[in-house]
Amino acid sequence: MDVFMYLLMYAVVMNIWLFSLMGLDKRRSKRKSWRIKERNLWILALAGGAAGGWSGMKLYRHKTKHKTFKLLFPILAIIHLATLAYMASKFYL
Repeated sequence: MDVFMYLLMYAVVMNIWLFSLMGLDKRRSKRKSWRIKERNLWILALAGGAAGGWSGMKLYRHKTKHKTFKLLFPILAIIHLATLAYMASKFYL
């Protein structure tokens, strides 16, 4: 398996992880339970899970009033996806 496939699998895992955490945190907020720190959500977004976080934010309607989440998650997602597309072009073209 080549390097790009490992990076792609990493990106998929990070996005699924952050998507799941957004749903979990929304459920916990409704139940007034222990919450996931925003810092941890940002770390995962910066580490490659921004598209999953953005999708989770939209689907679960979570963190939608936070301007930083609304603005920066999509920007990070675009940067991550563009980076993957660039790397794919270098590996496969």
